[in-house]
Amino acid sequence: MAGRPGPSRRRAAGRALLPAVLLCLCCRAAPERIRYAIPEELGRGSLVGPLARDLGLSPAELPARKLRVASAAKRQLKYFSVSGENGNLYVSERLDREQMCGESPSCAVSFEALVQNPLNVFHVDVAIHDVNDNAPAFSKAALHLDIGEWTLPGARFPLEMARDADVGSNSQLTYQLSSNPSFSLAVKESPGGKTQPELVLERALDREKQSSFELVLTAVDGGNPARSGTVQVRVNVTDANDNPPVFSKSVYEARVRENLPPGSPVLRVRATDADAGSNARVSYSFGNVPDGVRALFSVDSESGEVRTAGPLDFEERSKYSFGLEARDGGGLTAHCEVQLEITDENDNAPEITVLSVSSPVPEDAPAGTVVALLNVNDADSGENGQVSCELSGEAPLSIVASSGGSYKVVTASALDREQAAEHRVTVVARDGGSPALSSRTALVLEVSDVNDNAPVFEEAAYSAYVAENNAAGAPVLRVRARDADAGANGRVSYWLAGGSAGAAPYVSVEARSGAVYAQRSFDYEQCREFAVAVRAQDGGAPARSSTATVRVFVLDRNDNAPRVLWPAAGAGAEAAAGAGPFEVVPRSAEAGYLVAKVVAVDADAGRNAWLSYELVQAPEPALFRVGLHSGEVRTARAVSERDAAKQRLVAVVKDHGQPALSATATLHVVLAESLQEALPELSERAAGADAPAELQFYLVLALALLSALFLLSVALAVVARVRGAGPPAVLRCLGAQRFSVAGAAFPADFCEGTLPYSYNLCVAPGRAVAEGAWLPPPLPSLPAEELLGGEPCGKPSPSSSAGAGEPPADADAPQVGKPARSRSSPRAFPSRRPLFPGASRGGGAGAALGRVPARERRHARALRLPLDALSHRKVRVAP
Repeated sequence: MAGRPGPSRRRAAGRALLPAVLLCLCCRAAPERIRYAIPEELGRGSLVGPLARDLGLSPAELPARKLRVASAAKRQLKYFSVSGENGNLYVSERLDREQMCGESPSCAVSFEALVQNPLNVFHVDVAIHDVNDNAPAFSKAALHLDIGEWTLPGARFPLEMARDADVGSNSQLTYQLSSNPSFSLAVKESPGGKTQPELVLERALDREKQSSFELVLTAVDGGNPARSGTVQVRVNVTDANDNPPVFSKSVYEARVRENLPPGSPVLRVRATDADAGSNARVSYSFGNVPDGVRALFSVDSESGEVRTAGPLDFEERSKYSFGLEARDGGGLTAHCEVQLEITDENDNAPEITVLSVSSPVPEDAPAGTVVALLNVNDADSGENGQVSCELSGEAPLSIVASSGGSYKVVTASALDREQAAEHRVTVVARDGGSPALSSRTALVLEVSDVNDNAPVFEEAAYSAYVAENNAAGAPVLRVRARDADAGANGRVSYWLAGGSAGAAPYVSVEARSGAVYAQRSFDYEQCREFAVAVRAQDGGAPARSSTATVRVFVLDRNDNAPRVLWPAAGAGAEAAAGAGPFEVVPRSAEAGYLVAKVVAVDADAGRNAWLSYELVQAPEPALFRVGLHSGEVRTARAVSERDAAKQRLVAVVKDHGQPALSATATLHVVLAESLQEALPELSERAAGADAPAELQFYLVLALALLSALFLLSVALAVVARVRGAGPPAVLRCLGAQRFSVAGAAFPADFCEGTLPYSYNLCVAPGRAVAEGAWLPPPLPSLPAEELLGGEPCGKPSPSSSAGAGEPPADADAPQVGKPARSRSSPRAFPSRRPLFPGASRGGGAGAALGRVPARERRHARALRLPLDALSHRKVRVAP
């Protein structure tokens, strides 16, 4: 450290190194006192010491440990500061030892160095060494002495002492007097260790020769370099006053309580003078004393009584030492020293300074964790300055005393944020005075959350009741879990964590709200209940979770009708056909005879599955009855001979649902004494059963034919109307009956010439007809001679009256001049449609002859065509 003496530097370095080594060995478990020594008057920014290194902290640790200085006395913090970069301690304000510590022989500044993570405190003392920066000073510019000419040589006259504000060797003064043959300087040791300069008369004075002397008194201190101060001593040679005043004591001592009101007497000094008259009158005054003494005390010039002029404060200064001067009327003086000791009173309450508070504190902090550092200082001394601290308030905290008036507030037990998010305690510091004084300060400690609580469901197991046939997505229930933690640690999400076999597809859970929804429609008959596990997990790290069981009960609805097991659903039809089961009841059966039992089941449950039976159809309603709940069919009375042998009973089975569903059962009963007697009845029933079935078949067939005929009629009407409009010529040759293009060979001349009509014949392009083959005529063929001979052209033939549809006498006889009919040739299908309106289908050709012209009938016969064939053939007769 610049500016310090070499030995002091080495001693300070040695004192600072030892605690640092001890800190490293003890892993900084307990606070140590770090000491530095520096001279006063160092400039701002001067290095005091490597505080971080002496505390065992590396530069890399400084940002995390947050090294800083703190002190209970705020005025001391302005002198020093710690660098955040290297951790060195620097001077931040001018240091004046005399201003800081006054006349105290030692001067030191104490403060605390705090480090975080973990929180710890170290005590630092910086000793301020004095430098010779103050010169000796006299309170007066000149000293006046009156010495009578009759004074004998060797007489001594006390002079005012110089005052040096420095301490130690820097304040040890030596005096020098300017050379003069009449006077010399002598030094007298005072009880307080100070030197009193005295003027010694070396030879007798003669006022007539020299009435005054001018001397210079020089005070030199022991500093290096030395500083000095001077004062002029003026000696006035007088006559007659040959006795100086004399104090009764050279040192006056007194004990004075602090806080005395101004004007309170302190002590009285007394000086006597052996002279008489005005030379014996003594006046008192302060000698060379600081201005602070003059402000606190006053001296009565006549009586020599010292009184308080201002408030005395033990905490500021506990001792005062100053000089008083007694002067007689002749100018002779005497000096004495007054030493006052200020006694302490309990006028200062303890002062609590909160150095550091670690808030918030995680709730999982172990017991003994330091959460706050306090410094308690009482300016009083003795018992008045002995302080005890305690905590008031219900909190898991305790206070532990440390060295140097520091206290640590530590956790006494585990913290739980869920029980108390913050703790408010009051630190009470009380001194040992009488009466005791105390002070208080409040501490607020926040507890930060740790994910130490798992979500807790409101219920360990949930039950939900859902009616079957519900809609997919319908809400089932809502689960809710609460987490006592805060923030993300208390944010709960839900999901399915398993359940009974096959239960996962049934429901889903919403992650945020915990609402459980149905994923599908439930069926009571397939699944009556199922269970799923819902897990609730918080958002902490690591996450915590808990599980609750949700059991869903499916409620039945009446959605299933009763099902008849016996007699089976098809048994009635089979019995009606003669192949199904039947019951034989002897005619001798009495009332209550068990005929059969209708067996039915219902897949529903509860009231929906309660079945009741009722007989709704019977040939003899009074003959049979059915049990309401048993389904047993019994005879209601005895069977008589008048009862029909065959009985068909219909029973209805109903459940008790809302609305009720039902099913029917058909039972066939035969009244006979034995099975052999019942067989004929069954056979007749079977035969009779065939007739209705055959009749039903024919009815259906007739209905189909009528529908087909109606559609055909509509189609033919449409075609007839279209043909009446005149189709193209190319379509006129298309008829239903076609013949081969090979026509009959006719002579070139008939009667008077060619046949007066020409015909266009259209035949179907079927398979090829062998050359010389003829299509079979629909009517018997006539020889050519009959066509050409006998009757002149234009006259009717005798055979023209024959019906067009009459067959020939010998249909199989070969025709003269014509080839035989080919068996493989296609037959002509004559149209049944009449050629002319009003011609009936069954009337034959004769009914239409009256409407067909004779000429066309002749040509038709010549071509061997039936008359009704003209409706499907386009016959054009050329004129």
